[in-house]
Amino acid sequence: MADKIKTPRTSELEFGGPLGALLLLFVMPGTVLYLLVTCNTDDASVLRVPGPFPSLDTLWDPSAVILLLAWVSLQAVLHILPIGKVTEGITLRDNTRLKYRINALQAMMVTALLVGGAVMFGFPFSYVYDHFLQLAVAAAFIALVLSIFLYAKSLAAPESALAPGGNSGNPLYDFFIGHELNPRIGSFDLKYFCELRPGLIGWCLINLCFMMKEVELRGSPSLSMMLVFGFQALYVADAMKNEEAILTTMDIVHDGFGFMLAFGDLCWVPFTYSLQGYFLVRHPQELGTYTALGIILLNAVGYIIFRGSNSQKNAFRRNPSDPKVAGLATIPTATGKRLLVSGWWGLVRHPNYLGDLIMALAWSLPCGLSNILPYFYIIYFTVLLVHREARDEHQCMKKYGLAWQEYCRRVPYRIFPYIY
Repeated sequence: MADKIKTPRTSELEFGGPLGALLLLFVMPGTVLYLLVTCNTDDASVLRVPGPFPSLDTLWDPSAVILLLAWVSLQAVLHILPIGKVTEGITLRDNTRLKYRINALQAMMVTALLVGGAVMFGFPFSYVYDHFLQLAVAAAFIALVLSIFLYAKSLAAPESALAPGGNSGNPLYDFFIGHELNPRIGSFDLKYFCELRPGLIGWCLINLCFMMKEVELRGSPSLSMMLVFGFQALYVADAMKNEEAILTTMDIVHDGFGFMLAFGDLCWVPFTYSLQGYFLVRHPQELGTYTALGIILLNAVGYIIFRGSNSQKNAFRRNPSDPKVAGLATIPTATGKRLLVSGWWGLVRHPNYLGDLIMALAWSLPCGLSNILPYFYIIYFTVLLVHREARDEHQCMKKYGLAWQEYCRRVPYRIFPYIY
C-alpha cells in the first residue's frame, strides 16, 4: 500500500534551481575555507583576500578524517544505547509514524564526562585549533561522501518515502536538496541523528578546545572566551534537552536529506558557528565588567524570548488544553487545527527567530567592534532566518489559507517588532 502512494513532483524549485544548487556545492565549502583562512591572518580582514592560500596537500590530512569518523561513531553509539525514551514523529504520507529515540541530552552528558576525563589525563585538545583547517576539509569530505550515499540509496526508496521538496526529477537539484525524506539504515535515522548530535555537540567541544588553546598560550582563558563558550554551550544544551521539538521542524517534516543538510550539519555548523572562539585565540579582546554584564543581560533576554516562545508553541502542539496555553487567543483553521495569536506568538510571527538573533548578537559582542569577521554568524543567520521565514509563510499560506491571512493581519510583523 505504501509503495502505491506517490510523492508529487516538486514544482517550486528553491535556491535558483539546478544552477543555484550547482553553485552552492562550491560556494558553501569555499565560504567555510575562506572564513577560517581569513580568521587566521593578523588583521582577519574579510575585505582583503588572504594569501597565500594553504596548498591542497597541507589541507588534506587522513588523520583528521579518522578523528572525525571516530567522533561521529561515538555519537552514533550513544544515540542507539537503550537510554532515554522512544517517541513517534508526525504522521507521514502513508499514514505511518516513525519512532525516534530521544536521548541527546544524556549523550551530551556522557560526552562531557568522557571529555572531562580526557582533560584530566592531559589529552592535547589544542590539536583541534592547530589543525582546524584540516578538520574542516575532512568534515566537508565526509559530508560529500554521505550525500553521495544518500542519493544512491534514495534511488531505491519507495515513492512514498521521497521528500516533497526534493523530487524534481533533476538529479543535481535532488542530490543537493535531498531526495529521500527520512533515510534510515534499519531503525537508525540518518537525518535525525545528524541534525543534533555530531555537529552541535561537536561545536561545544570545538569551543572547549579553543579555550584550552588560550590556556596553553596565556595561562588562563579570557573573559571573552568564557562568555562565548558559556552562551553557546547553553544554547546547545537547550537544543539537546528539547530534542523532541525538532520532530515538527521543516528540516524533519519537509526537507529531504541531501548535501544541503549533510554539509550544514557536519561542516557548516561546527566550523562557522564556532568562529568567535577561533577568532579570540589569535585576536584576544579585553572586556570590562560592566560590558560583560551588559552582554550577559542581552543574551538572557534573547534566551527568554527564544525558549519562552518555543515552549509555548510546543506545549500548544502537544495539548491545546494545557493550562499553560489554554487561555491564549487562537484562530481556527480549515484543517481543524488552531493558530496561536497571542502570547509570544502575538508579538511577531516568529518570536523564536527574534530570540535567536538577539543571542547571536550577544555571542559576537565579546569579540569587540573593530572587526566584522566574528559577526559573520549573525549576518548569515539573519539571512538564513529571513529566508526560512519566507519558506514558512509560503507553506502556511498553502496549508491554512484564509486563517493564515487573518493571522498575518492580526500579527503584521514577521520577526522584528515595528521593523520587519
